[in-house]
Parts: sequence; C-alpha cells; structure tokens
Amino acid sequence: MRVVLSNTLALPLLALSLLASCAVAVRGRTTGGPIDLSGYTLVDLTHDLAADAAAWPGSRDPFKLDTITASATGAMFRLTLNEHFATHLDAPRHASGTGWTNERIPLSVLMAPVVVIDVTAQSAADRDYALSVADVELHERQFGPIPRGAIVLLRTGWARYWADPARYFGADAAPRSVLHFPSFGVEAARALVARGVAMLGVDAPSTDFGSAPGFAVHGVLGAANVPALENLADLSALPRTGALLMALPIKTRGGSGGPVRVVALVGK
Repeated sequence: MRVVLSNTLALPLLALSLLASCAVAVRGRTTGGPIDLSGYTLVDLTHDLAADAAAWPGSRDPFKLDTITASATGAMFRLTLNEHFATHLDAPRHASGTGWTNERIPLSVLMAPVVVIDVTAQSAADRDYALSVADVELHERQFGPIPRGAIVLLRTGWARYWADPARYFGADAAPRSVLHFPSFGVEAARALVARGVAMLGVDAPSTDFGSAPGFAVHGVLGAANVPALENLADLSALPRTGALLMALPIKTRGGSGGPVRVVALVGK
C-alpha cells in the first residue's frame, strides 16, 4: 500500500511511573505549563525520510516530495511514499488478515518500557545472525525477566551501514539476489510473544533476518497482533532496561504500517 499525504494492553506500570515523574516536574502551578525533562535524555531513533534513504531492493519509487509552492515566506509539499520505507512501523495487518491496522493499535502498545537485547558481537561475526532463544534467556539471566507489555528492541549494530544501502541490505550478485543482515530468529520471536511483549523492533531492514527463507517472524507477530519497528537508528545510547519508548506512527485508517517517529526517554 502507498500513502499520499497533502487501542488492549494496559499501560505498563513502569511507563506510568516514568510519565508520572515527568508530570511532577511541571514548573510552577499553572495548568498546562512546560514540563521539565532535564532529568532525562531524549534519544531519537528515527532515520530521516528522504529520497536517498535506503529502500528495500526492488522498491518502485518508495519516496517522492513534490513542491506545491515554495517561496521566501513559506512552502507546501506533497509527500508520496511506501508505508514500509525508512524507519517505519509494521502494523499486525501487514502479515495477518485479521491483525490491527494502524488506527487500531492501542497507545499502550506504542508507548511502553523498553528492553534492549544486544547481539552486536554476533552480528559482526555473522551477517546472517538470527536471535536465538538462548540469547533471550541469557539476557534475562543478566538483566531480569522481560516484563509483560514491554517493547523489545534488538541491537545488531546494523544502523551504522544505513548510508551504504548495498552493505545495509547485503544483496549478493546472484540473479535472484539473497539479502544478508541480522535480525530475529523465528523461535526467539515466538518466545518473546509468549512473554507478552507489546512490540518488537530492530536496527536492521526487517524483523526476519535477510537470508531467511521466508517471512516467518512477520507471520508470528501478525498472528499475535504484535506490531514491529524496522530500520531503527543507532540503539547504543539506550540502556538494556529502564527507558521508556514512544513510537507513534501515522494514523492511517486501514493502514498496514507507516512512517514512525521513535523516541526513547532515558533517565540521567
């Protein structure tokens, strides 16, 4: 689906706590006054939407920005893009006939505590690395159980190749090109869904690793009504646990996904 531009899970307790602490930081007693976020670092995990952004191999005109009017005093543009381009959200409908479309995803799924599983070392050694159940269990032994309702992000380190699409997608030279990049393995995805996660995300092109024979992880997530974030920017500034993630996609009625601004709130 292409878009032309001219909710369920209860909000997890940790997210409530973080938001409440922000509310307490309101300066003065005036209703609607500014909120003091000086106790937090805001981390933007979103790549720019642009014509030179990395696009899935074979995509046809995934992005176009036409000028309607532009002058020294103002401008207006028409934006045409694929839903699944640059940093974007996959709504469950993307891989399931009955999954949530964009406008049906609850806000409590899009704003929740975040857990980061780090496989940068494994990915550096194997560009086809797939997160395993053993990786998930090791993370939990080190950092505690993954809480129900959390957003789980997979840090592969692949965002460093964003400006080099050939390296980012790892397309080989075969006539029917195979892609090569790390991501989730299907059994690990099933294990995380069984833990009740709200959403998965990755700093690579897809929640299925590049050379996977199909899109099995997409199928697991779609069937469980779990959205996904793809093409996230560098995750190195996030702690393994304790931050809050906000991932708010365009609210397209009936959409199977769309561009998303992803921001983490990290306590100092």
